[in-house]
Amino acid sequence: MGQPNTGQPNTGQPNTGRRFCGHRLRFRRQKAWFLPAAQYGWCSVANKTLTRRAVFGWAMYDWANSSFATTVMAGFFPLFFKQYWNAGVAATESTFRLGIANGIASFVVAFMAPLIGAIADKGRARVRLLGVFTALGAVLTVGFYFVGKGDWSTAALLYVGASLGFWGGNQFYDSLLTDVAEQSEYDLVSGYGFALGYLGGGLLFALNVAMVTHPAWFGLPDAGAAVRWSFVSVGIWWMLFTFFTLTLVRERRTQEPLPAMAAIRAGGRELLVTIRNLRGETTLLWFLLAYWFYIDGVNTIIKMAVDYGLSLGLKQTSLITALLLAQFIGFPAALAFGWLGQKIGARAGILIGIAVYAGIAGYAYFLKSETEFFVMALIIGLVQGGIQSLSRSLFGRLVPAGKAGEFFGFYNLMGKAAAILGPTLTGVVALLTNDSRLAIVSIVILFVIGAVFLVRVRLPAARGDVAVAN
Repeated sequence: MGQPNTGQPNTGQPNTGRRFCGHRLRFRRQKAWFLPAAQYGWCSVANKTLTRRAVFGWAMYDWANSSFATTVMAGFFPLFFKQYWNAGVAATESTFRLGIANGIASFVVAFMAPLIGAIADKGRARVRLLGVFTALGAVLTVGFYFVGKGDWSTAALLYVGASLGFWGGNQFYDSLLTDVAEQSEYDLVSGYGFALGYLGGGLLFALNVAMVTHPAWFGLPDAGAAVRWSFVSVGIWWMLFTFFTLTLVRERRTQEPLPAMAAIRAGGRELLVTIRNLRGETTLLWFLLAYWFYIDGVNTIIKMAVDYGLSLGLKQTSLITALLLAQFIGFPAALAFGWLGQKIGARAGILIGIAVYAGIAGYAYFLKSETEFFVMALIIGLVQGGIQSLSRSLFGRLVPAGKAGEFFGFYNLMGKAAAILGPTLTGVVALLTNDSRLAIVSIVILFVIGAVFLVRVRLPAARGDVAVAN
């Protein structure tokens, strides 16, 4: 990324800084990886934070692993799973298999989350374990290249393992935020990673789409070979850019690390304490239940969109291009949702997002053309990042003082678990009704339940349902 164009004249003096929003930006010895802080609702200088080596290294992991989320999870895996690894199989049966594969992957991740959290909190080996889980996910993603036609079971098994690597690495990545930033910097640094994730994932996805639509440009015989090489590119990209995280990020020394088994036992005890505390926190409990349902619907639509389009007979290149459109629209739209949350409140913003997603599921039932699919992708891009960011913002205001680490750990666990019902629901409905349209409409149930539970959340009277401007 280049330096921002501030419009300042070249005076011939040493470049000690440029101006942004009336402030002088002083860049450090290393290159400034700059993201304007204006996206958070205030205009301030971000260079002291975002030019730190540890912050850049940390944020680059989002750049690295977002390639798996875009190219594999949302893009080419469901496409290839249906057309290559399930060649000759009825569309409803392949949809059922894909739904079960997604459901199993999510269940394994949710089951492993307490163990992952225990290691992250107690073992002080988070950077190394991030590398281990990244290697697991990247190697298994490359393994898709070698899976033969019709071998859907091997493809599903690799997908479960690669998903474990992805979410396990994400768990360590999230926990390292407290090591690279001060508490007052969390919003800015977290947003920086969010931005690089959208850009990094989108750029590789754009390259992969070009490979599939024009395989001859890359010396490939056909689109099928391009998809297989796209999986290889994700594994390489993921590992290559994780190098910045592994070399630039260091953990703070807060306590002596525990051996692995001791860390697991300590993490289990902490989980029980968290569950007991939740019994007395009805507001948090209602929110977590609401979040579980509506974010499950969001994740399901993201994962099943391409499969649904293929079931309707739409062209695969158009479907992938539509997902690419949603990827790039998502970043500025998420920033707009942050502004919306400041104006009308985070919960109101989330309810708007839920209503839009429910409308998307209903709209999908009547979808017939590629143009209509592009419209659906555009709408998804407008609300996808916003509903996630406002959910985190609202939960942060509900957490009791001094218990943010404990309760956000449980929030992350619910987020991982919130991808079991939706894929399984769509798969079962498709198999029982032999109708992929009814399968996608069934997701509306998750949004309705989530909205009802969210309305029951009693917001703290002292702070209210407005976004806090730092």
